[in-house]
Amino acid sequence: MLRNASAQILKQLVRHRTTDANLILERSINRVQLLGRVGQDPVMRQVEGRNPVTIFSMATNEMWRSGEGEPMSTAGDVSQKTTWHRISVFKPGLRDVAYQYVKKGSRILVEGKLDYGEYTDKNNVRRQATTIIADNIVFLSENLRDQ
Repeated sequence: MLRNASAQILKQLVRHRTTDANLILERSINRVQLLGRVGQDPVMRQVEGRNPVTIFSMATNEMWRSGEGEPMSTAGDVSQKTTWHRISVFKPGLRDVAYQYVKKGSRILVEGKLDYGEYTDKNNVRRQATTIIADNIVFLSENLRDQ
């Protein structure tokens, strides 16, 4: 599967080369998949003159055993790191479904792209924000039992 995807990308790259040596049109990939739990119920926001957006947070966990590879360690101690992600859904149909059905604690798979931006906070300080722009959300079967 991965080999086929790589071959397709290579074919597209070659196909989009032009004869002008200074201008090469190449494809790139900005793709994210996150599997985790929703941290807060979604909110829908709309700035005047713009389409609404559904926003929620999502946590992913990374676990590892400390001391692996060390002969005299207490191998077996499990450490965990939780990373929080901001998810924004602009796609009209998906935006409404996410707002209605995504709930705090739900286990979901989010697919989308990374977006980096800046904003000015209420103290007039410029901040940077990383957001996942979702284009697909998969509700896992354990969520369906709860409804």
